[in-house]
Amino acid sequence: MDNHTFDMGFALSGGFIKGFAHLGALQALHEYGVHPDIVSGVSAGSIIGAFYADGNEPYDILGFFDRLSFTDLTSFSIKEHGIFKLDSLVDFLRSHLHARRIEELKIPMIITATDFDHGVSVHFDRGELAERIAASCCLPILFAPRRIDGVYYVDGGLLMNLPVTTLRPLCRRVVAINVSTLPSERGEMGFVDIALRSYNLMFQANSILQKQQCDLLIEPQGLDVYGNNDLDKAEEIFGRGYDAAMAVLESGRDRLVAG
Repeated sequence: MDNHTFDMGFALSGGFIKGFAHLGALQALHEYGVHPDIVSGVSAGSIIGAFYADGNEPYDILGFFDRLSFTDLTSFSIKEHGIFKLDSLVDFLRSHLHARRIEELKIPMIITATDFDHGVSVHFDRGELAERIAASCCLPILFAPRRIDGVYYVDGGLLMNLPVTTLRPLCRRVVAINVSTLPSERGEMGFVDIALRSYNLMFQANSILQKQQCDLLIEPQGLDVYGNNDLDKAEEIFGRGYDAAMAVLESGRDRLVAG
């Protein structure tokens, strides 16, 4: 494979609730016979990627989140350097994932977080799994940073929201699934609204180069209508990801075969 360790890699973007679209895209890829040898994930993509790399089928992963709400996975704690903290998410992950460490996953995985102390992207391919997923999800202000081995980490999407280049040197072919498109409307001008749109602008900017480095890009549209409290819409979001992937695969699968 010309110095590449793996044939196929999947890169999964961040995107909050929109991450359920990753599952629909993964389902479509399965139906087309496209499977990864390694997965790279950021924020919501690291959650979905971990469940997938743990050996679960895409549609079955929806069941883990059935009847859950945003408040089931977070807890209010303004004193902890964020409006919420993710201890409940860590507990949830430890309860539902078989692997305890990244290197125990059935499919190799890379989890990207931002080293907040030194201002660089960090790509974890080993270590305690749930804690590193939480670190990748900690959007500043909204969530309190996670401290691992004396270093504070925040959302990996701040510097790399679509982790293609973590896979490019390792893989002959890379499929990127980007569920973090910019909302078509600005929305309200409240504190949280301003912060989230600002982050979305950063995510768009740092994903431009990443998109250019993949062999196939799946980018579901219309996901901005879903808010972070819409866990009950997970199956609907799944469907949008599935339809988007099917459309791309019908026209672009030859690029993977010939890659």
